[in-house]
Amino acid sequence: MPIFTMRSARSGDQERLLALAGAFHAEDGHALDGDGRRALADILAGEPAACAFLFELEGTPVGYGVLTLGYSVEHGGRDGFLDDFYLAPEARGRGLGRQALEALEREAQAFGIRVLHLEVEGGNRRAEGLYRRSGFRDTGRRLMSKRLA
Repeated sequence: MPIFTMRSARSGDQERLLALAGAFHAEDGHALDGDGRRALADILAGEPAACAFLFELEGTPVGYGVLTLGYSVEHGGRDGFLDDFYLAPEARGRGLGRQALEALEREAQAFGIRVLHLEVEGGNRRAEGLYRRSGFRDTGRRLMSKRLA
């Protein structure tokens, strides 16, 4: 069985992380723009409200995840958002997504996150199935956004 690991992304990982993020955003239907690239660079430089992780198979990066930190009265304290979660197509279908989510959940708990949120594109049944099997539930609410800057 191949060795699958997750580690914190470091400044020297910027090129790898940007390549994975570019692939994810292209696949998801919204290209990674300059703001997104800057945000990832900020995270690698130590942004305190977010952290990035690389998923590696036998030492080769095959995906990444980004956790962002928030605070919620409703949930009684710190909450988090799984902002990006990606596995390259060649790494899918082998249980690695579940392993990656479990590793991210352990990191979230270590940060004191009480509730972890994520969003999934409508119609992405494969990802939605993975999230449901991992314990995520539809809240019945709609995510709404307003860009301020």
